[in-house]
Amino acid sequence: MKLDIYQVDAFTSDIFKGNPACIIPLDMWIPDEILLKIAQENAVAETAFYVKKNDKYHLRWFTPEIEMDLCGHATLATAHVIYSIMGLKKEKIVFETLSGDLIVKIKDHSYVMNLPSRMPVPKKLPKNIYDSLNIKPLEVYKARDYLLLFSSESDVGNIKINTELFNKKNLGTGGVICTSRSSNHDFVSRVFFPQASILEDPVTGSAHCSLVPFWSNRLGKNELTAKQISSRGGNLKCFNLDKRIEICGDARTYLIGQIFI
Repeated sequence: MKLDIYQVDAFTSDIFKGNPACIIPLDMWIPDEILLKIAQENAVAETAFYVKKNDKYHLRWFTPEIEMDLCGHATLATAHVIYSIMGLKKEKIVFETLSGDLIVKIKDHSYVMNLPSRMPVPKKLPKNIYDSLNIKPLEVYKARDYLLLFSSESDVGNIKINTELFNKKNLGTGGVICTSRSSNHDFVSRVFFPQASILEDPVTGSAHCSLVPFWSNRLGKNELTAKQISSRGGNLKCFNLDKRIEICGDARTYLIGQIFI
């Protein structure tokens, strides 16, 4: 079996920045164990697989360890492949996913994703996660992911994690978001997934499903600028739409190839 593969850097206009994702179009679904092995071989944070389904695209996301319920950067990367490489002329793409239908539009050469809003609520942080952090959060919230509020961008940037303590207990497919206000953006973040082989995710669209309503409520504004301050970094323009959010970002193609199974 021969499959086309594309690697795309999402949430960036520059190669080697943003968050890399591998995209593999399929004519029909192949066994899940093969999808997972492909994701393991690719060794990036997410591999997205899609099958054209009438006017929609059935989209699934795999880390090297598990299938995810939502991945923003790989959705943006898939839209980039369909628009920029496959040459789709329609103004929007509808993805059928585990998180419902997700819509991506192209606007001013950027991609606008419409995603579910997940407002986090106050929650106690599990002791193992709290003890693993060298800097302690001011407040703790949770939706799918834990959201930890810190006092400054400097604190978020200087977070170090004791990986022996920081494990996947009680997290499911969720992660840990660290965030604060910023002098150059409305907010910054870093995101960690202890169940993943890549501990810190470079730019995490799904985390903004909680970050956007959280900061929109705190700042009293529905249009926000955000930066994920990982080593690769990524910029996002965000909009709070009550029960939905929109995230706008760029993408660049890094690799076009084939895999053989």
